[in-house]
Amino acid sequence: MTLTTALVARDPWSVVPSLGNLDAYIRAVQAIPLLEADEEQRLARRLRDEQDVQAASRLVLSHLRLVVSITRQYLGYGLSQSDLIQEGNVGLMKAVKRFDPDQGVRLVSYAVHWIKAEIHEYILRNWRMVKVATTKAQRKLFFNLRSLKHSFKGEADDAHVGRAAFSEAEVHRVAQELDVRPEDVVEMEMRLAGADVALEAPADDDGEGPAAPAAYLADDAHEPTRMIDARHRDWLASDGIRHALSTLDDRSRRIVETRWLSVNDDGSGGLTLHDLAAEYGVSAERIRQIETAAMKKMRKALSEAARLGEPIEA
Repeated sequence: MTLTTALVARDPWSVVPSLGNLDAYIRAVQAIPLLEADEEQRLARRLRDEQDVQAASRLVLSHLRLVVSITRQYLGYGLSQSDLIQEGNVGLMKAVKRFDPDQGVRLVSYAVHWIKAEIHEYILRNWRMVKVATTKAQRKLFFNLRSLKHSFKGEADDAHVGRAAFSEAEVHRVAQELDVRPEDVVEMEMRLAGADVALEAPADDDGEGPAAPAAYLADDAHEPTRMIDARHRDWLASDGIRHALSTLDDRSRRIVETRWLSVNDDGSGGLTLHDLAAEYGVSAERIRQIETAAMKKMRKALSEAARLGEPIEA
């Protein structure tokens, strides 16, 4: 009997170091002896019939290397292998708890599904802030697109190596292989190609890069002071102008209206100073003086209305 076998028999978990040292952990679980079929059956029955925790520990420990092996398939998602191993171990423990030794299969075959399911859930929860896969078809695409793309690139000629996107023919090929719609393939490829963006700018940002989303995504349309300013501008453009014009005499109001508030049939502006001078039989300079005085009086009327709160009540 080896030292590892003796330690496992006496205290199963004493041989497993912390995942803080991943290399030591992997070496330790690789050294744990595998169970023979008859011993696996005996331990599984002890767990099922007697709720023997020691038997459960032996079953879990002997399959920890399986979890390590499976996690190597998911290292391309930017998540640490130690975290993947922890999640896979949870799936392994669930499999051990539900394993029925009378079904005629080995635990290793039964546990693969539970380990992968737990790892899949962890990746989907943590790979992106926004979930990229929710339906069964999307999950299938998420975990198969990358490997399929690599296999297609391996088949392509050198002229196409490095091309990131699927061609139309490849889209239909993937859809056929995975039994999903071509548009689902295109959508998932776009989701996977998009990177997460920090909402706030980094602390050491010198301000020369593109603006962070927080700078342009904020909805300040309903901010109280902006709402008041907006209503004030609306009042000035409608009721305010009418109020200011009502303070003028007829001639001054006509001069302002025909100079600034009228448009000719050809789309040009209103009457000129000379046009109005000819109409009233005075000089163009006199029309300009009347216009200046009228504008001053209108500004005063608008200021008083704003001070009294009339724009807000309008």
